[in-house]
Amino acid sequence: MQLHVLHLDDALLSQPRFMQACKLFAARETDARGIGPVIRLWGGEERLQELARALPDSEEPMLTFIGSGDFHHVTALMLARLSRRIDRPFTLIHFDNHPDWVHFSGGMHCGSWINRAIALPQLAKAITIGVSSRDLRWPELKRANLQLIRDGKLEMFPYAHPPSRVWGEYGIGAGHTQQGRYIVWRSMTDGDEVDFLRLLLARIETDAIYITVDKDVLAEEETITNWDQGRMTLSQLCAMVQALGERCHIIGADVIGDYSEPAYGGGLWPVIKKRVEAFIDQPRRHMNAADIAARNELSNLALIKVFQEAMA
Repeated sequence: MQLHVLHLDDALLSQPRFMQACKLFAARETDARGIGPVIRLWGGEERLQELARALPDSEEPMLTFIGSGDFHHVTALMLARLSRRIDRPFTLIHFDNHPDWVHFSGGMHCGSWINRAIALPQLAKAITIGVSSRDLRWPELKRANLQLIRDGKLEMFPYAHPPSRVWGEYGIGAGHTQQGRYIVWRSMTDGDEVDFLRLLLARIETDAIYITVDKDVLAEEETITNWDQGRMTLSQLCAMVQALGERCHIIGADVIGDYSEPAYGGGLWPVIKKRVEAFIDQPRRHMNAADIAARNELSNLALIKVFQEAMA
């Protein structure tokens, strides 16, 4: 495993024990803080491709830590780069409190990147795990690309969520059924953890997988992010990563979702729009910065350990 730290903000630099662990693993570092504010939340195609060209290649499977979940669309850039070097199908395993499936034009959004990833020819399908956010309430009104679940390109397994009100027809899949004007989800908590893990492994039809973890899938007792958070425990997440590594070949992975104070760039109008979007969508944090970094550091150290074992 090649460890990689991508600095788009200062979130990871505020965690000295984590950075020391990265040195012990001979991690590669990419300092892209200059472009970070411009692509935070969303970015235009030209600047995204500028970042894509700065990303490193590796002959070994790479685990990348990225920083705030405001940059989750960077995952799609890394997947595109990886897909140019492999010639076999793979499955995307996506742990997140949000589906990241909205329609978005003029670039890519941290809430739209799944659409870009699924368009890659080598990607057999994506499996999203752990959503408990309000994004599944009236998803069509929130510009969700529900055609992905209708066509079997995406399977969604929320942590726990009531049925979603819809107008369209989206059929039946491994993670959902449609009953009238409602999508009924197959949630993680519908059975015990062993039952869900067995189901998850059965839904992976490729030997190769890529794992992306947005830590907002975790409860606030485990980590602190820029977004509203889910209900999964760190031990549940680590157990699933470990089982996935035993069953499949992990060709790459990333971890995102550390908290950082938002800084936006790219001109007056983009900055205004991003500030308004963050004000509407993101919670206010009133914790001490050192306490936030310490909590996030503990989860990152645990994730380095479990991925090192799973990707060995």
